Amino acid sequence: MEFPAAFASHKVVLTMADEMRSAEVAGRKVLWDPSQMRKIQEHPCFSEKACHTFGRCHVPVAPYCNIQCNYCIRDFDCVNESRPAVTTQVLNADEAMELVKEVIDKYSYIKVIGIAGPGEPLANKATFETLRRLHEEYPNVIKCISTNGLLLAEKIDLLEKYDVGNITVTLNAIDPEIGARIYEFIVYKGKRYTGVEAARILLSQQLKGIDEAVKRHMIVKINTVYIPGINDKHIPEIAKKVGEMGVYTFNVIPLIAQYKFADITPPTPEMKRKMQDQCTKFVKQMRHCQRCRADAIGKLGEDIQSCLYVIK
Repeated sequence: MEFPAAFASHKVVLTMADEMRSAEVAGRKVLWDPSQMRKIQEHPCFSEKACHTFGRCHVPVAPYCNIQCNYCIRDFDCVNESRPAVTTQVLNADEAMELVKEVIDKYSYIKVIGIAGPGEPLANKATFETLRRLHEEYPNVIKCISTNGLLLAEKIDLLEKYDVGNITVTLNAIDPEIGARIYEFIVYKGKRYTGVEAARILLSQQLKGIDEAVKRHMIVKINTVYIPGINDKHIPEIAKKVGEMGVYTFNVIPLIAQYKFADITPPTPEMKRKMQDQCTKFVKQMRHCQRCRADAIGKLGEDIQSCLYVIK
């Protein structure tokens, strides 16, 4: 049996041989076991087919963020916006596990439990307590993290321990000069950094983390925010770099004009499509992103979290 797919910048043929599938990538054979294939085929963000059949549940246990992007405003009691970094409320690990139980009991199509904020998951202790309990109580659920990547290399062993198989890293620049225009500051090892120094540290840690995740056969997606006049000419370079590193897919996200970038006109759908077409020669493109909230539940574009949260 053969499964044509795109992986990095190369066409991949996945074949069934006993219980292992292999992928030919840049002249080398990569083994994929059925559990890895399931993390693609049943994850609505990693498979466009899956988004029509399967759903995800984001548990918003991570309010603190260790970087400040010039396009990001976090909101912890928002019920009517559909964008990253917003949630109806922040949950602790106990509340998150209660929500997971209710969702899995009620909605059999939910296959993924993710932590995507509203801050940086890897900078919040509740993330790891939640992952530990998910691993113990729901070992078969697909576990997913979205991260800015600053702490990814440092936390990768814990993520592997708790069977987090899908990692999304937001990577907006691989040139620190460009990154310095996107990030207001980072906080790393207890110290606040700004400017090019902050962007250089962030980039170094992001690339280390992505490399470690790929080495562990985690399924990696890169999110890049398309910011006209800032990184628009640079995005194909990012796609080329991460494609060479072996990430699975690349997601171009149009800027939402807010905070310090409130006066920048976001790219049009046509501009986004053209950017994806430029990048597709380097890495598989995700073209069905819905820019999920940190508390999103349901199929992409069919969120049901308003049915599950009791507003306090």
